[in-house]
Amino acid sequence: MEMTLRWYGSQYDTVQLWQIRQIPGVTGVITTLYGKQPGELWTQEEIHALKAEVEAAGLNLSGIESVNVSDAIKIGNEDRDVHIENYIKTLENLGKEDIHLVCYNFMPVFDWTRTELARKREDGSTVLAYTQDAVDAINPEEMFSSISGDMNGTVMPGWEPERMARVKELFEMYKDIDEEKLFQNLVYFLKAIMPVCNQYDIKMAIHPDDPAWSVFGLPRIINNEKNILRLMNAVDDVHNGVTFCAGSYGTSLANDLPHMIRTLQGRIHFAHVRNLKFITPTNFEEAAHLSSDGTFDMYEIVRALYETGFSGPIRPDHGRMIWGEVAMPGYGLYDRALGATYINGLWEAIEKSHERGV
Repeated sequence: MEMTLRWYGSQYDTVQLWQIRQIPGVTGVITTLYGKQPGELWTQEEIHALKAEVEAAGLNLSGIESVNVSDAIKIGNEDRDVHIENYIKTLENLGKEDIHLVCYNFMPVFDWTRTELARKREDGSTVLAYTQDAVDAINPEEMFSSISGDMNGTVMPGWEPERMARVKELFEMYKDIDEEKLFQNLVYFLKAIMPVCNQYDIKMAIHPDDPAWSVFGLPRIINNEKNILRLMNAVDDVHNGVTFCAGSYGTSLANDLPHMIRTLQGRIHFAHVRNLKFITPTNFEEAAHLSSDGTFDMYEIVRALYETGFSGPIRPDHGRMIWGEVAMPGYGLYDRALGATYINGLWEAIEKSHERGV
């Protein structure tokens, strides 16, 4: 595996490449052209410049997260095929720049949902958190304003102000889209892009829905083992694969994370490893990566990845805000650096135990 960190680009991220370069064991970044709109073409020149900036800092550009999928593609309207053609050309340009991994999601309206961006924990750190009661009590049009004050002046993925200003319009667009229609639109999209993925060996790694149940009545289709296996079978191509996000699949306590990893052997192209602490099944907060700080057995998650031969990029996911850092919630430097080191330690211990037959 390759240890990486997500980086939003020099114009948007509070964390700098030289800082990432100093985290022991981190050799690459997962990045994006953050200013691009869904459905917009990424030019080869733009991609080349981004890659050159990363490599000049002594790091690899290990993958893209995300080339966002437009609402036209998700709902299957008359603009779908034009946007898919732009997506295909973007993938071609990524392939020409020797980039072979794209993480993406197919979530309607909200890419992910949290009701708090700065819940204070006993140790004084702050974390992202979700409470179903808070969602049930709020109008979706007010969701952005309820959390925007805690974004620390950053623009958070999936919660861009210009997109959130259109929430009512977006809900109207999805009013006739149920889970089956959304699934079929995803299959249509994947079948259309598989030829260019095969040509350039680009692994598409779908990110699960977060949380793993319907929010505001919107459909959720990538949220459990049954549904993700259905997608793998519907487009049975190794380039149609998974971002295994422990924190997103783990929002549902019904998901057996190590078992899912083993079931998806060969189709996991990217891994997000993080921990959650549950207060109730629908009230959780994001924890430090350490097993004892949350609900998940992180050793078993990493062991399952190792034993299934996972060799792709892995990254610590959302971190706490600690030591007075002010950054994009979940994406500061310090706690993610601790997370990367912890995951590397688990990997080394598991690897050496196998080598020694322990």
